[in-house]
Amino acid sequence: MNRLSSPNVTRIAGAAAMAVTLLAGFAGTARAEGMSVSSSAFTDSALLPAIHAGLDACGGENKSPPLEWKNLPQGTRSVVIKMTDPDGAKGGGVVHWIAYNIPASMTSLPAGAGEKTGPNITVGKNITGSEAYRGACPPVGDTPHHYIITVTATDIAPGDLPAGLDANGLAAKLAGHTLNGSTIVARYGR
Repeated sequence: MNRLSSPNVTRIAGAAAMAVTLLAGFAGTARAEGMSVSSSAFTDSALLPAIHAGLDACGGENKSPPLEWKNLPQGTRSVVIKMTDPDGAKGGGVVHWIAYNIPASMTSLPAGAGEKTGPNITVGKNITGSEAYRGACPPVGDTPHHYIITVTATDIAPGDLPAGLDANGLAAKLAGHTLNGSTIVARYGR
């Protein structure tokens, strides 16, 4: 068995560390910034402001949150937004919001703009079957639920997806057409 002497090991380790440092520097300059999503209403993993929760006992005004997305991949023709609560329905998950047919030329939605279908947006079916935004409304006393908002870039032309899609129907239509996605998470409890 051949053993490396301590000075040789030190030189090899030093050379390896320098190579990794140099490669990391080059990788950082060659890599484009990735797709991202943010909200002016909350930061990632922070509490969702009550205005975006459901009406009445849920404590809110049922206003869809403001969203902004950046760095869509080349070839993006439209974006899709989906808000889910994986903690809802006793861990079975709840779909609160589906919005699609949003042109890639749009880079944001102001608060309330995603509540119903309108110009440049089609709102799909939430957990209740309504074509509307459904604000956060976890059971009283539960640990705050996580609301995952995902913006997905697609190669589908705006307007090509039919109205009335639910989460499963949308997933079927998106198969083979997604280019990238990014998420932001908010928490809400009562």
